[in-house]
Amino acid sequence: MTRLRLAMACFAALALTGCAGRPEGVLTPVGYETPGTSRVDLLVATTRSDEGATRGQMFTGERGVGLRFADISVSIPPDQVRQIGEVQWPAKVVADPAREFATLRADRIDQKEALARFHARLKRTKHRNVLLFVHGYNTRFEESVYRFSQIVHDSRAPALPLLFTWPSRGRLLAYTYDRESTNYSRDALEAILQTLAKDPAVGEISILAHSMGNWVTLEALRQMSIRNGRIAPKIKSVMLAAPDVDVDVFRRQIATIGEQRPPFVLFVSQDDRALAFSSRVWGNTPRLGAIDPRAEPFRSQLEKERVQVVDLTTTTSVDSLNHAKFASNPQVVQMIGGRLAAGQTLSDSKAGIGETIGFVATGAASTVGRAASIAISAPVAIVDPRTREGLADQFQDLGGQLGGTVSSAAAAAAIPVRR
Repeated sequence: MTRLRLAMACFAALALTGCAGRPEGVLTPVGYETPGTSRVDLLVATTRSDEGATRGQMFTGERGVGLRFADISVSIPPDQVRQIGEVQWPAKVVADPAREFATLRADRIDQKEALARFHARLKRTKHRNVLLFVHGYNTRFEESVYRFSQIVHDSRAPALPLLFTWPSRGRLLAYTYDRESTNYSRDALEAILQTLAKDPAVGEISILAHSMGNWVTLEALRQMSIRNGRIAPKIKSVMLAAPDVDVDVFRRQIATIGEQRPPFVLFVSQDDRALAFSSRVWGNTPRLGAIDPRAEPFRSQLEKERVQVVDLTTTTSVDSLNHAKFASNPQVVQMIGGRLAAGQTLSDSKAGIGETIGFVATGAASTVGRAASIAISAPVAIVDPRTREGLADQFQDLGGQLGGTVSSAAAAAAIPVRR
């Protein structure tokens, strides 16, 4: 048996119990809203194909030609019947909104209409911020929609949510197809980022990627930097949750992106079993999301590259693969989201050390073996020198609350001085 087959067979065995009952066709609209529920409106850009997709599926895991767009509204059940950080998947195609996530509206739209709806909603968004989410491996279209809806609702982050979804077949053994699909999609993601950055109506952009979604994100940012000479200044934070990226390749990507870049926040866990098997697939090369940030050469490299690190190795997780440890810490979503709701922007250099600044409540979904997979990360703002020490301390406090650790040297070095 080849190395790839062996690794994926082990991966499948580990995740088998989490694969049962994954939702299908849940994007069929219920046609009504239920009292006490909440509503999340998502704009979607995708490189997936819609050929052969059912009404409740909208887009398949196959590769489409060019970008396609959608506008989807999701109903979230009352807080009394759900736990923060979880998606209550429908038991059948037509969901019960009182107990389950349900689709209220699912429209395929063209680019012109997508821009019109984007600008109409952006006017109602605090600070005109955009939160762009890129999902990971083994994620069907409907799963990415429901998971991001949960993230948006639970964080209550005052940003316009934009989902970029690439062609993942949503199967454990389709790993290599999914990886090639990220390469297929990097030009499209760069085009979206370029459009957002050039749009005078957009204030700031935050990017969150999870697992394999980090690869397409880093490649798109690398291309933008080569094309423009730097990452667009409107991109204020890049969040890398459990990145399935070769450490050496990441170092070259960062070098190409250059010094003029926003803060990068990296969330790692050395007991991430999904990334351990990915490492085997790629010839036992370390994956970025599973490194020990205190060990050399990683410590020195991260400090040199000004990458902020949060180490969650000692935290517990309901995810059997430990690929989504933030799922067991829903209070973090509320804490960070509350700070944004209070009007603390991503680039507020005037806030004092005692104030909470520079955090964005976000999350990431990649249902690798478990529908409840989620990762949450928090970027730090570009701040002035008097806040550097205070923010480093806040990262230490956050690590303590999570039961994990933050690489203090990397955190302090990673908080850049406003130029």
